[in-house]
Amino acid sequence: MTDAAIRTRLLALIASGELGEGGRLPTERSLAERFGTTRRVVRQALDALEIEGLVWRRQGSGTFAGQPSDPTGDLAARIAGETDPLQVMEARLCIEPTLAALCAERMTAEEVERLRGLARRQVEATDPQGIELWDGALHRLIAACARNRPLLTAFALLDSIRSNPDWVAVRAQARNQASIAVTRNEHETLIAAIAAREPELARQAMHDHLSTRFVALRLQFEAAQLKAGE
Repeated sequence: MTDAAIRTRLLALIASGELGEGGRLPTERSLAERFGTTRRVVRQALDALEIEGLVWRRQGSGTFAGQPSDPTGDLAARIAGETDPLQVMEARLCIEPTLAALCAERMTAEEVERLRGLARRQVEATDPQGIELWDGALHRLIAACARNRPLLTAFALLDSIRSNPDWVAVRAQARNQASIAVTRNEHETLIAAIAAREPELARQAMHDHLSTRFVALRLQFEAAQLKAGE
């Protein structure tokens, strides 16, 4: 089985939700037996997913899907019932442009390449779940590489809230082929600004990108309200 096939199988396993407590993946040995390959090949695939922020490891405990739990998680769960996706987009517009500007000053060349890789993965995704997965990974990498803990905590709170399954479904409904193409172009503009070490251009690119998504979500909500009133 090729490295690409192992990666695909691992991503399918992560997306299935059929994992252990806390999103724990089976051991490397179990995965190797399951996929009919070697532990070395499985380890390399997991290494790549860890770099992209899709899995994390805890020594002595194993490999887990997503990112380590954040103390903001419980707060996010409470807030989710008191807000809506539009309010979250308003908050993202306040925070993420600044994160992008900081990234333009602090992101390493290697991290920029990882960012480009995540953008490519989203373009290659053919299903809403895949698109959501890679889009989230891209924004999380930008937040992490801004290297500002208070802002990262604020971002993590918003990211936890927006991971609500119902909200994921709403965002998927607001996407179409045209909007996906726009997102691709906006991501390319954003990454180019970060790679060029242009903080203000990166700030504006992120603001423009999130504004596009905000308008799409608002139109989606307005259409739903009109339909409900019929």
